[in-house]
Amino acid sequence: MGKKNVTFDDIAKYTNFSKTTISRYFNNPDSLTLENQQIIADALEALNYKENKVARILANGKTEFVGIIVPDLYMHYYAHMLSEILATYKQFGYKFLVFEGSQDKAVEQQYIQELLAYKIEGLIVLSHTIPSKELASCNLPVVTIEREDQYTCSVNTDNYMGAVQATSLLCKNNCDILFHLNQQVSRTTPGYKRIQGFLDTCREHDWPHRLILTAFGKTYRENEKRIGEILQELEEDYKGKKKGIFVSNDTHANILLNLIIRKYGRLPEEYRIVGFDDSPIASSAIVPISTVGQQIGTIAGQAMELLVAQMNERKKRKPVPLKEPIHQVVTPVLKRRGTTD
Repeated sequence: MGKKNVTFDDIAKYTNFSKTTISRYFNNPDSLTLENQQIIADALEALNYKENKVARILANGKTEFVGIIVPDLYMHYYAHMLSEILATYKQFGYKFLVFEGSQDKAVEQQYIQELLAYKIEGLIVLSHTIPSKELASCNLPVVTIEREDQYTCSVNTDNYMGAVQATSLLCKNNCDILFHLNQQVSRTTPGYKRIQGFLDTCREHDWPHRLILTAFGKTYRENEKRIGEILQELEEDYKGKKKGIFVSNDTHANILLNLIIRKYGRLPEEYRIVGFDDSPIASSAIVPISTVGQQIGTIAGQAMELLVAQMNERKKRKPVPLKEPIHQVVTPVLKRRGTTD
């Protein structure tokens, strides 16, 4: 065919099918027999057919775009999760429009309106700003990750199990007192179960413990300043005691580790640290950080599978909506590294 654009009419003549049949192949392939689907697929290859994406969008209204809203890209967990979601293009063929959250509800509502204007087919939300009930009212498939999810489908880590693993590991390191360092977390979010798992495990075994909930700030410098203040407080109040610190994420665990090493030139026996996420910063730290692995690639893959299943259902002539949201939970994997024995 040389450089000539191949049309439906060309494909129809090549296969002896009608143009209506060719159109059905692109827009509703399940309406054709597998044999006829293969005949058309072979013709597309023989004719060196290059699909006109714009024309297809105009014809059927399907953009093959998915929207994503992440809280920020400063925390290594979110950057890693976003990377894994984007990598699913090879498997599912969907492209992505990404917004970084602002913690301002009105702004993030504007983000969603912008995404809807681009005719996205589905939405993945990690930001905590907009309630799941409002997300569910957008009239398109939504999957959330590690946030409040009463009205939306979701994929989350078993945060409670992860907290039990982290707390138990610190106890096995013969720590005199255990700490959990976290921010104020709503009880409706999956992350609250890290707090609950820590408290339940300590109380069950009567281990001395302290829960530290605080605001860390939005920048690295603010995080470092606040964690430095907490470290100084622990050194003054628990001098000579072996301190086991379960930190709610690897980014903050790495900051804590760096502050300790700057002071002592090493990680002294007085400190043992476990993070949460298993983001790359944990394994690449100056002393590799023990952490609770969230299996981020698995979560991203399952989130897309769940979203694609909903999007495909909506494309059927008689779609069957979900009776209730689906909530999938992924088992964490404890990673023992240099910050524990």
